[in-house]
Amino acid sequence: MTQSGTENTDSSAVGNEFLTFTLGKEEYGIDILKVQEIRGYDAVTAIANTPEFIKGVINLRGIIVPIVDMRIKFHLGKVEYDQFTVVIILNVAHRVVGMVVDGVSDVITLNPDQVKAAPEFGSAIDTQYVMGLGTVDERMLILVDIERLMTSSDMELMESVAA
Repeated sequence: MTQSGTENTDSSAVGNEFLTFTLGKEEYGIDILKVQEIRGYDAVTAIANTPEFIKGVINLRGIIVPIVDMRIKFHLGKVEYDQFTVVIILNVAHRVVGMVVDGVSDVITLNPDQVKAAPEFGSAIDTQYVMGLGTVDERMLILVDIERLMTSSDMELMESVAA
């Protein structure tokens, strides 16, 4: 009887804990170590000339945090905010970013044998940001490399070379 995670010295995300959340009918997972906090969706301050998926910013204890709506980013249809809509506050690349999702499910630990390589065909999310597909019982999770996604040039969240 071994405890999971005690013998695995692999520094990759497999074998670690993931926060699972939903967008539409799909369930996603992100590395729990990137999550700073989870909060209910609140009004944001809109900023002119930002991409549609950037809803605006919030003031989080003195830190201005950009808020990204993942349904819009992943082209998942009409966005409706309700009592289950939450913002996952992330700490990626030394930057705090908020991510709006339909709901948070739970925290799960995936062992390497529960993670399969991402398919190379079309999906709601560009597969360059997918670490793999996780399976838990009958559930299939899309494991997102959230740091790679949030620091990508198309997100326009991180400082880029001045033009």
